[in-house]
Amino acid sequence: MDARFDHAVVMGGSLAGLLAARVLTDRFARVTLVERDALPDGAANRRGVPQGVHTHGLLAGGSRALEQLFPGFARALVIDGALPGDIVRNFRWFFEGAPLARPASGMDGLIASRPFLEAAVRRRVRALPAVTTLDGTHVSGLTATAGRGRVTGVTLADGRTLDADLVVDASGRGSRTPRWLAASGYQAPREERIEIGLGYTTRLFRREPAHLDGDLGTVVPPTPHGKRGGVMAAQEGGRWTVTLISHFVPPAPLDLDGFRHFAAALPSPDIHAVVRDAVPMGEAMTSRFPASLRRRYEQLWQFPERLVVIGDAICSFNPIYGQGMSVAALEALALGDVLRDGLADVGPRFFTKAAPIVDTPWATAAGNDLRMPETSGARSPIAPLLNAYVARLQRAAHADADLAIAFMGVTNLIAPPSALFAPRTVWRVLRTGTAPEPARARARAFDSSPVQKGV
Repeated sequence: MDARFDHAVVMGGSLAGLLAARVLTDRFARVTLVERDALPDGAANRRGVPQGVHTHGLLAGGSRALEQLFPGFARALVIDGALPGDIVRNFRWFFEGAPLARPASGMDGLIASRPFLEAAVRRRVRALPAVTTLDGTHVSGLTATAGRGRVTGVTLADGRTLDADLVVDASGRGSRTPRWLAASGYQAPREERIEIGLGYTTRLFRREPAHLDGDLGTVVPPTPHGKRGGVMAAQEGGRWTVTLISHFVPPAPLDLDGFRHFAAALPSPDIHAVVRDAVPMGEAMTSRFPASLRRRYEQLWQFPERLVVIGDAICSFNPIYGQGMSVAALEALALGDVLRDGLADVGPRFFTKAAPIVDTPWATAAGNDLRMPETSGARSPIAPLLNAYVARLQRAAHADADLAIAFMGVTNLIAPPSALFAPRTVWRVLRTGTAPEPARARARAFDSSPVQKGV
């Protein structure tokens, strides 16, 4: 069915809302995007995206999705300053005491700041003839038919009402849809919450050609014992963005000496090797993220017609894994697929299609976070076995290029988690031993360092 509808309203002008608006233009004559912030014309941080100042990247799965939504997007972004690269070959991924093997993988990502990427998408969406942007205001409520009927539009903060054939809630983690459902006689979605006690501090540095021998960045995840890690990524404008991470312990200091000292205590030397001498650009910024949150809309028995929830309003991930933007892009493609069959039961059909998209990054992030004993959240009885297997796979992938590609294919939302349990992959994992002694020694030194102990 290739119906053409009149009007859709999108609540929220961040990446999920922008991409939802893009796919809605394929089915609706008019799309109105409502955003609380005054949207900038170019790449600038804004109040509604406080995490935008921290390190971001677009996973290979997200990069492919954006290319589908905007053909030629990657090439245009590179011309404007984004950095392309093979996610495996051009990045250093440090797991289980050593870096993964770095073969050419064909998984291409785009490295750029969040404001840069969002501005590029926003410029393209706002140029679409069907799209109207109402910024500097917000949706105060939904309008609906009497009883448990269908959503008919939204009410704005200034009292205006916008009638709509479809309303898409892309308002983020603070979405009011669960409260609206409860107040209207529906069941609110069950929430899964994983308390991670995350703190992170970010600084920008001038990037020199010799840094990391030309590689585009490195990722050093926190460990159950260390609880500290870091991410460093090249950015447009000849910069590094460096985010130092901690769980359940104080975040990296804001002052430059303290920041560098924190980086020196990480189990991989790569980040400190750059920041110890690199020229800082601007001041440090710090944030906290108490918990990952998933709302199980796909499990509801009843849901109002003509309403969809998307992006962080469904699932807000631990930001250190860099999954949110890519998941939003994949969900937008899923919304486009669902709309081909019309508007009947559009919400439940979308939630059913979106759930598997969320499952992989949620399981990846939650599984790693729940390895830490301080993390609060539901633990599967088989989680210790799965974590032990993944840790062994990562150790084997220090030298095995095929295993490195298999693991990164899952984390980049290219392949399903089942790919890690294919017979040939399991055989390659089980034939390997434990981590080499130098890697274990570095991990022990990190765990016993004064910074690690919080001194």
